[in-house]
Amino acid sequence: MDVYRIQGGRVLQGETRIYGAKNAALPILAASLMVRGVTRLHDVPNLQDVQVMLEILQRLGARAEWIEPGTVEIDATNVSSTDVPEDLMQRMRSSIFLMGPLLARFGDVRLSKPGGCVIGQRPIDYHLRGIRQLGAKVEEQHGFIRCTSHRLYGNLLSLDFPSVGATENLMMAAALADGETIIENAAREPEIVDLARFLNACGAKIRGAGEHRIVISGVHHLHDGEHTVIPDRIVTGTLLMAAAITGGEVVLRNADANHLLAVLGKLQESGLRVYSEHDIITCKRADAIRPVDMRTEPYPGFPTDLQAPFMSMLTLAKGTSILRENVFEARFKHVDELLRMGADIRVDMRTAVIRGVSRLSGATVEASDLRGGAALVVAALAAEGETEIRGLRHIDRGYESLHQQLAQLGASIERFELNC
Repeated sequence: MDVYRIQGGRVLQGETRIYGAKNAALPILAASLMVRGVTRLHDVPNLQDVQVMLEILQRLGARAEWIEPGTVEIDATNVSSTDVPEDLMQRMRSSIFLMGPLLARFGDVRLSKPGGCVIGQRPIDYHLRGIRQLGAKVEEQHGFIRCTSHRLYGNLLSLDFPSVGATENLMMAAALADGETIIENAAREPEIVDLARFLNACGAKIRGAGEHRIVISGVHHLHDGEHTVIPDRIVTGTLLMAAAITGGEVVLRNADANHLLAVLGKLQESGLRVYSEHDIITCKRADAIRPVDMRTEPYPGFPTDLQAPFMSMLTLAKGTSILRENVFEARFKHVDELLRMGADIRVDMRTAVIRGVSRLSGATVEASDLRGGAALVVAALAAEGETEIRGLRHIDRGYESLHQQLAQLGASIERFELNC
């Protein structure tokens, strides 16, 4: 078991580059199965979830390999199976993205139902209802889902909630359907726009991505394509919060401020000075951290994935902050570990009240989920003494060599193998 050991109190300074977004790369990798030919993707992060997705593609019969750091090439010409391996499906919930592409190209897909999620319920009802409305037959039996269709047909789809996963899955399925599909109340996240750009580069006809209404005119096939994945806005936000809690000044390159307007607004409200120009974001904390009230919302609101690191930053604010989690019902699992470090936080259902303290203390803590793990790292950077963080398998799902990136900015952080 690997652990992080962090000596807190170092001020972060310097610059680093933001790599491609995990939440954009995964659906694009799934969409590469729709291409009868070669797909080349740049700025793909080398993460645990990405490795699992590449293994799934290989097991389905595609050639999927790294040709250089950050660049992946997929040839799905000879895909021979539409049965997603259960062992890999259970390792990554995002493999549900394979439903739309495989059904669209082959008219058949079988996969196991994704298991529970530690941060709350993630039902796939919207995915299945939309797939049925496109003309597929859906059978659910013994923990598996089988979708079949001789041909998909365009339809008007309306989502009860702007689900990112459902929007992406239905957009991919509709790209090869006969006729026109309209998705109403679609999610608007930048990752959806990036997926649409990739599909359009391969011959799809999608317009309106990034808006509440997406229109897809089906085509018969997709051709070879090349695409660069957008920067990871969640990694960007995490590093900004790490700089803020340590009182540092950092420069982030290959960052898109337009994807983080709600976050940057709250950071400025907390006392962080933020400047952006082209693909560079510079931040500096001018004074003490000020308390902030915030609630998570679907994009363009404050992202739920940054709620936990933001909470860590606010543990040292001069006053009381209130955070409301509106997306996932169980996304405060990191709170108990922050309490071990000396934070003053009280949780009532989906609301957390954070009373700022004068200092945090190093402790042995464990990450129970991806973003909660990032929150513990942020807190440890400012804590007095040494913090040992366990459960790095969660952090590795969404951050590529986080310890190296933080060390580049001056943090005292090392990764060790713990002998049990």
